[in-house]
Amino acid sequence: MRLAGAPISWGVCEVPGWGHQLPPERVLGEMRELGLTATELGPEGFLTPALIASYGMRAVGAFVPVVLHDPGHDPLPRIPPVEGMLVLAAATGRDGYDERPDLDETGWATLLANLDRIAAEHGPGVALHPHVGTMVETRDEVSRVLDGSTVPLCLDTGHLLIGGTDPAELVRRAAGRVSHVHLKDVDARLAARVSSGELTYTQAVRAGVYRPLGQGDVDIAGIVAGLDASGYRGWYVMEQDVVLAGPGDRPADDVRRSLAYLRSLAQRRA
Repeated sequence: MRLAGAPISWGVCEVPGWGHQLPPERVLGEMRELGLTATELGPEGFLTPALIASYGMRAVGAFVPVVLHDPGHDPLPRIPPVEGMLVLAAATGRDGYDERPDLDETGWATLLANLDRIAAEHGPGVALHPHVGTMVETRDEVSRVLDGSTVPLCLDTGHLLIGGTDPAELVRRAAGRVSHVHLKDVDARLAARVSSGELTYTQAVRAGVYRPLGQGDVDIAGIVAGLDASGYRGWYVMEQDVVLAGPGDRPADDVRRSLAYLRSLAQRRA
């Protein structure tokens, strides 16, 4: 199993006002102390491949939100060069992930056509990330992308569950479309409050909707086993979105618990 980290597990996020933002040196230093040898880049400009390499690590991709549904907007020039996987999100054009507009048929046609254009240009090096608060969030929207485009998927076990898709069922149905994985565990009770509109996504993250792997309601073991059986050999990126109050917070503790859980899975399969 190829494991990587992500700055969002240390509270580093592209959303304005998200929370306390730790410096890159602390994030990379703690990743290295935990034994991680790879990471995604995080928000644009936060990490560089050269800085990552100076910690003896490698870059495996970047999360890139891009507006894909606007007929008057060409997204391709907005996509930066990325080392590793281009993890694409169908951005709304608004800040944050707490609300999104409805998408009409013209918007859907544009989004799907743009996904095919990007897939043709980047091939297996791109993955669409279904994500809460973007234009591809719900079960029906994920199915529409699978049926209406050729783009590979980033299987984010947390965002899929909150959006109404069972990630384990998606692996059984479409493992061949998965080219990248973000592993999250989820408190299903809090996730349901997001789905019902009782909580915004940001409020749910602050309340602890993401749990260390093995301590929530996602079938992480079954998902990993299903992907392994399908021949998946890509990265498993450790992602537990958190909002930090200040530098005294210790997000690495939850990452350590998650890594211990994954390593226990690997030992069971050995």
